[in-house]
Amino acid sequence: MKTILVPTDFSEQANNAVVLAAEIANQAKAKVVLVNVIEGARDFSFNTMGEGAEPVGEEAFFINKLIEVQKEHLQNAAKNKALKGLKVETILKMGNPYQGISHVIAEQKADLVIMGTKGASGLDEILIGSNTEKVVRYAKCPVITVKESVKLKDIKNIVYATDLSTDQTDFIKHIKSIQKVTGAQLHLLKVNTPNHFFTQRQVNEEFAKFTKKHSLRNATTNVYNEATEEDGILYFAEDLGACMIAIATHGRTGLLHLLTGSIAEDLVNHATIPVMTLSMKK
Repeated sequence: MKTILVPTDFSEQANNAVVLAAEIANQAKAKVVLVNVIEGARDFSFNTMGEGAEPVGEEAFFINKLIEVQKEHLQNAAKNKALKGLKVETILKMGNPYQGISHVIAEQKADLVIMGTKGASGLDEILIGSNTEKVVRYAKCPVITVKESVKLKDIKNIVYATDLSTDQTDFIKHIKSIQKVTGAQLHLLKVNTPNHFFTQRQVNEEFAKFTKKHSLRNATTNVYNEATEEDGILYFAEDLGACMIAIATHGRTGLLHLLTGSIAEDLVNHATIPVMTLSMKK
C-alpha cells in the first residue's frame, strides 16, 4: 500500500477519516493525499504548490477568492497532528465532486480511499444520491467509509459478509492487507434470509471450500438468520462489537440498480461503524 486518498469537505466526519487514514499510513508506510473538490461549472486542478490553470472572465474574482479560502482549509487540514511525520499531499479541484475524486484516484493510483460520510435515510437517501455512494459503487480500489471517530485499536474484528459464490479474490487480498495492519480477527458471514436460505450443511461445505481457496487465517465462519441481508450484517456486527464491515458492491447502474439496490451502499448509509467496500464492476 503506497497511497491513501482522503476526500475532505473539512467536516467532523472528514476529520475522522483523516485520523484513521493517518494511522493506517503509519503502519503501511504510505503517503496520504487530501483532496477537496469545489463544486462548480468548470474544472480546474491545483496541486500542493498551488500550480494550475486559473479561471478568467467575470467569474475570476469570485472563483479566485473561493480557491484561496479552500487552499487555506486544505493547508490547515494537512497540519492535523495525526499526520505528523507522514508524507502528505493536497489537491484542490473544481467541478463535479464524484468526477473530481475519481480523477484523483486514477491520477494518484490510490490503493485505498477513506471517506467521511454522514449517511442518509428516507427521502433524503433517494434524492441526494451522495458522492460517497457513487465512489463506493465505482471506485477501482477499496473504499473505507467512516462516520464516527475510530482508531485502529478500536477495530478488533472485521466482518466479511459474502454470498460465498461470487469471485472476490481481489477484495480478499485487500481485506488481508487491512487485517494485517489492524491485527483484527476476520469473521466470514453468510446471512440466511427467507428468500435465500442455505442449510447448515450447505453453508459449512461452502465455507470450507472458501477458506481453503483463499488461505484465510485467524478467521471464523458464521451463519446469521435474519429477514434481510443488511439487518443480518448490522446485527451480527453489533453483537460482536469493535467491528469494521467488509462487503463487495456489484457496481450496477440504471434500472437494474434501482430494482435490486445495493446492500453495500445501504450499509454505508446506515452503519455507524467503518464499512470497507470494493466494486466488483470490471
